[in-house]
Amino acid sequence: MLGFRVFYPPYEDPPTDAHEDSQLANAFLRITPDGSVTVISKHVEWGMGVHTALAMLIAEELDADWSQVRVESAPAAPEIYRNLALGTQGTGGSTAAREAFVQYRQAGATARAMLVEAAARRWGVPASEIEVEKSVVMHRSSGHSAGFGELATEAARLRIPSDVPLKPAGRFTLIGTGGVRRIDGRPKTDGSAVFAIDVKLPGMLTALVARPPRFGATVRAFDDSKARKVPGVRHVVRVSTGVAVLADTFWAAHRGREALEVRWDESSAERRGTDEIAAEYRALLDQPGAVARRDGDVFRALDRAARIVSATYEFPYLANAPMEPVTAVVRLEPDRCEIWVGDGGVERVQERAAAMLGLPRERVFIHSVYAGGSFGRRTESAVEAVEIAKAIGGAAPVRLIWTREDDIRCGPFRPMFMHRVTAGLDASGRLIAWHHRIVGQSIMAGASEWLVNGVDLVSVAGAINMPYDIPNILVELHSPTNGVPVGTWRGNGNNHTAYAIECTLDEVARAARREPVELRRTLLARDPASKQIDEFAAPEWFRQAGFARHPRDLRVVELAAQRAGWGTPLAPGRGRGIAFQFSFGSSVAQVAEVTVRKDGSFSVDRIVCAIDCGIAIHPDIVRAQVEGGVGWGLSAALHGEITLRDGFVAQSNFHDYPVLRMNEMPKVEVHIVPSTDPPSAAGEATVPPVAPAVANALFAATGAHPYTLPFGRRRARAGTI
Repeated sequence: MLGFRVFYPPYEDPPTDAHEDSQLANAFLRITPDGSVTVISKHVEWGMGVHTALAMLIAEELDADWSQVRVESAPAAPEIYRNLALGTQGTGGSTAAREAFVQYRQAGATARAMLVEAAARRWGVPASEIEVEKSVVMHRSSGHSAGFGELATEAARLRIPSDVPLKPAGRFTLIGTGGVRRIDGRPKTDGSAVFAIDVKLPGMLTALVARPPRFGATVRAFDDSKARKVPGVRHVVRVSTGVAVLADTFWAAHRGREALEVRWDESSAERRGTDEIAAEYRALLDQPGAVARRDGDVFRALDRAARIVSATYEFPYLANAPMEPVTAVVRLEPDRCEIWVGDGGVERVQERAAAMLGLPRERVFIHSVYAGGSFGRRTESAVEAVEIAKAIGGAAPVRLIWTREDDIRCGPFRPMFMHRVTAGLDASGRLIAWHHRIVGQSIMAGASEWLVNGVDLVSVAGAINMPYDIPNILVELHSPTNGVPVGTWRGNGNNHTAYAIECTLDEVARAARREPVELRRTLLARDPASKQIDEFAAPEWFRQAGFARHPRDLRVVELAAQRAGWGTPLAPGRGRGIAFQFSFGSSVAQVAEVTVRKDGSFSVDRIVCAIDCGIAIHPDIVRAQVEGGVGWGLSAALHGEITLRDGFVAQSNFHDYPVLRMNEMPKVEVHIVPSTDPPSAAGEATVPPVAPAVANALFAATGAHPYTLPFGRRRARAGTI
């Protein structure tokens, strides 16, 4: 068996205790005597195709036969499987392909070199004369050949070479091609894929938790006498999040939870509704906030502006509402704990579980299974399942399930935000001032690396690194606190900052009597990024991934406009709008086409997307991610809204928190900019431009912008936009 580990010095140094035991020796790659090639994925697969992408990186450099490639999820071992961009073992922030691009290719190239050296020694020929193709090592002039499996044992005994050269992009046979089958395609089609809810252990109990109806409330007392009479109920225990009912089946646990009588202490509970919280936010919009970015003198420029354009935008709380119920399975024994979960925060889950149980970290074992979307929110369910297993003394394995109602009512949610943008134009119509004030809860308040001068970088992402060449810019932030739990959501801050920026730009274009694409082309003609980087005290990793890239930004705007037929006439009642956003290292422009009917209702007919995400490891996966991102963003724009009344969440399931339906999905065209640069995001980066592109199309068709989202639900109620 051949296996080894590769370090990538720009990001990490080998641990001082590195040694050649079986775990370290097989960190990224394993080749067995039967010829199978197993890639160990340090990133969790939740639908974005990362297992396939990482396997392609290794197989490309290894020249492996794709039909013999398999993938396994890595165990919790942060010293080995650290995310080189985030500094922790975890998947998130659209970093997976980017941070692993060189590391996994190096692993494949090193394995190839060792197989070649083993063959050269066996056959007594120069290694330079040996070729590798589809898992076969060949010396053509002598007629010798051997499969990977035949050479694996000999190769494993060799010294691991260093600085093995990587293939130039021109020699790629897998990377950049669209014909490679997805690793997870067949199991997800035939039903054999294992998600957390599919895990079954002997004697396992299913747990549901009775949670407080208001955020911040706690258990005062409970009566479980009726719950324990439900057939199949085995335990009722109090935990930090409420009262857990454990039973032989889900429905027994559900009936037991319904029979519970809980009295809640609501003395510290959040009792306000979203209307009251919104009133607080509107008041903050009138007050100066923490400075996130300052270029020039905005107020002086606004004072001398010939024309002012101002708009206020309101964005609701949003649920992630993944189709797969949030689930985690825990088996607790006296000296160890095993957790089955599809969560990207592998190290975080391991550390918190170990601390809760008083175990050494290495005695907590994480089995990363497929996730039906993760959205940075499954860690809490895993830790909660550990607490429940501890509460029953490890008497049985525990499968914790959040019902759809638990998920939608309990959060965490994408924060509610409000924006006010004030733009100033000079007498010639040139944009000379941009004042952007943002109000919304921080999702990173406890993470110092995400806070700069008191500013949550996630809240202002897309606004502080706005690529447009405007001489005077001021971005301010208010981060009020309340009892509503908030967290990550696909695209994070970019999904609301893009809307405010791109919709305001179209209003600026109309005020200046300029064409929207031409305005953006002018504003992208000069790259202001170096000035932003010099003056903004952001962490190095954020600056590398977070600032726009002229002229690549301009290229995607022009490509999207060209492929959409920008400027060609549309039938009466139809509109076309464009939006651009740079986020997660990728430049994305989208053009939307809409049809507005006489009653004010409308349909989104077409979305044309141009994306520069570096090299597309698997173009079909990129296209799928773009299409999914469009659907996700459009669903939120048309329907997404969580509201509170007297502290209670009003929504509970898909009947009152609707998601996009098939008949609402527009035709999506994806155009990938050819590139040999390292890969960047596709899934998250495609979400932010969707809503503003549609809004700008409605603006073009009707002359009115939707300033409050979701505009689709309001349309359904009122019959107009």
